[in-house]
Formats: sequence, structure tokens, C-alpha cells
Amino acid sequence: MILAIIGPPGSGKGTQAGKLAKLYKIPHISIGELYRSIAKEHTEFGQKIRKVIVKGEIVPDEITNKIIKDRVTRLDCKKGFILDGYPRTIEQAK
Repeated sequence: MILAIIGPPGSGKGTQAGKLAKLYKIPHISIGELYRSIAKEHTEFGQKIRKVIVKGEIVPDEITNKIIKDRVTRLDCKKGFILDGYPRTIEQAK
């Protein structure tokens, strides 16, 4: 099962994704949480993400897609997962 929950900020995406993840026992993957987690890392990639976030800009699609791909290929996603806030753009959806 793969679900994508999209909507504007504050619309309840995270709340609903959390409930569904618990119900179906699959991971809730929030792109915002992934960005924040990576930005805390003391790596070149973490610094790059942090700069984009601090400026209030959108992380480029190719970077976002790589982050998601890396996350959904982990073992815990084998039975499915819920994407929260992804895709954000048409290119990401493709």
C-alpha cells in the first residue's frame, strides 16, 4: 500500500497520515521531517538542505526525489508507506 497525502500547510496531512500509519502498521514518511532531520546532520548535504530551509526556499526536485527514494527503499517500507507532503510539484509526482 502506498498512499500520498497532499494539501496546504496546516490542513491536517500529518495528523491523518499518523492515524493511517498506525491503523495499517506502515511508516509515515513526512518530507518536512526528513528535511529537518538531514539539516541537523553535520555533513555537506545537511548544510545544503539547511541553507535552503533557512532561506525559506523549496528544496530542488532532484534532491527531494533522492531523499524520498532513499527512504522508501528501506526494509520497513516493504509492506507500504504513507507520504506526507510529497509530491509537492508536478515533477516530483512524475
